[in-house]
This record gives sequence, structure tokens and C-alpha cells, in this order.
Amino acid sequence: MARTTRQNRIESVIEWVLRACAGVSVLVPVGIVSILSIETIQFFREVPPFEFLFGTVWTPLFFQESFGVLPLVAGTLLVAAIAMAVALPAGLLTAVYLSEYAPSNVRRGVKPVLEVLAGLPTVVYGYFALFVVTPFLQQWIPGLSGFNALSPGLVMGVMILPLVSSLSEDALQGVPRGLRDASRALGATRLQTTVGVVLPAAWSGISAAAVLAVSRAVGETMIVAIAAGQQPRLTLNPLVAIETMTAYIVQISLGDTPAGTLAYRTIFAVGMLLFIGTLFLNLVSNWLRGRYREACP
Repeated sequence: MARTTRQNRIESVIEWVLRACAGVSVLVPVGIVSILSIETIQFFREVPPFEFLFGTVWTPLFFQESFGVLPLVAGTLLVAAIAMAVALPAGLLTAVYLSEYAPSNVRRGVKPVLEVLAGLPTVVYGYFALFVVTPFLQQWIPGLSGFNALSPGLVMGVMILPLVSSLSEDALQGVPRGLRDASRALGATRLQTTVGVVLPAAWSGISAAAVLAVSRAVGETMIVAIAAGQQPRLTLNPLVAIETMTAYIVQISLGDTPAGTLAYRTIFAVGMLLFIGTLFLNLVSNWLRGRYREACP
């Protein structure tokens, strides 16, 4: 009887610990959103939302202040697009090879390499882009600036490649083996089965991986802060220096801008915009993964 009572007390303590952990996991995002919302509202009391969202000049630290966030958004999307142009095809092809063609010993050798790429600190990728990739590209592209969008975009694509390949491979592995066997029984080759049966069946999972990778690229900080420069400009030219939303937040957070000023509150407005964008992408990814689970029970 005493032993049963002691076990019940231990289970009760464990239950309360689990509840506390669950509560913290809820309260932390609520606190973040609350702080962002309060400071963003204070910012929009002095800057019209239309000017912030649709203005084309971003100079909050200059004497002639301007708060058009479009240059930061354009820089963010430009780097993310370059990264996805690298990560999506390479990651998908890697996933197809590992899932459909690679022998088990090759799969065991490739996966640790991808895990190493995913585990490297992003600051290492940033300095690699600045001191290795940029000088190499300047030998082939004479007009390439020392800080540019191309180098961090390419390196970021390599960084998020393991994310795309891992999630895409999981989606491909989730396709029932019977679909493959039925396709091969009808005379289709392995390539025809992969392209015509497996990829369409796993398309929702692959799309979710792509959307999640875009979210990861949009929210990346250190690579663009180091290698992309700090020149907010509304351009789609990847050869010149740009500034992303995350890089601007890092710039202001270094401590040179007094807290409580309008320029300081810009990081909360930019952070809220970034939060809403990544939240939307994550919701789309979850929706696509839900469709994939329904299609492949």
C-alpha cells in the first residue's frame, strides 16, 4: 500500500512537471507576440502603416528618415529565391536517389554527410560565403561586389539542402510499396515508376518540405548579416550588396541605437512582419503535410 501511494505521488509530480513544460511552451510564444505587438503599435502611432508596407526607401538611421520596408523585403526574398534555386532541385534529387536507387551502404554513408551540413553553425557558413565563395565568383563575374546577394544565397541553399532532402525522402518513403510494385508489374521502368507514380503520390510532403525550407531561408540571420552587406536597396540584382530583414535587426540590436527611439522600434515592426510571414509559411507547410497524411494513411 505504501509503495502504491509513493508511486502515485511520483506520477503526480511528473504530471505537474509535464504541465509546467507545456505551459512554458505556450507562454513563451505568447510573450514574444505580446512584446512585438506592443512595440509595433507604438511604431505605427508615428509611422503610417501604408508608408511602412509600401515605401521604397529605408533610411531610419539617416537625418532624412524614411520607413519604407520594401527594400528589406526585396533583399530577403532575393536571397531566399537563390537559396531555393539551389536547395530544392539538389535536395529533391538527393531524396529520390536515396529513397529509390541508393544501396543501403551508400545511404548509410550519405546521411551522416547531410547531417554534418545541417549541424554546422550558420556563422561558419557566413564567413565561408564571404571569404571563399565571393572571391571565387569574382574570378568569373567581374562586376560582383564584395558584399552581394548571390554568395549568401548559394551558401544558404547548401545549408538548407539537408532539410529538403530529409523531409522529401520521408515523403517518398511513405508512399506504399504496393504502388511501386503495381507500376513495375505493368511494365514501367524504375525511372517511369519514380516520375509517374512515386513523386505524384508524395507531392504534398515534398511541397511541405519546400515551404518549410523557404521559411528557414527567410528567417536566416548570420549568413546574410556577414556576407550580404547592409545596404537596403530595392533591387533584384544579385550582384550588389543588399540588406535583409534579419540582418537589419542584427544591425540595430548591436547597441548603437538608443532604446525607446523610433529607430529602435523599427526592429519590432520588421520583426512582426517577419513573424507573420514565417507563420504563414509554417501554416501552409502544416496544411500540406496534413493532406499528405490523409492521402497516405
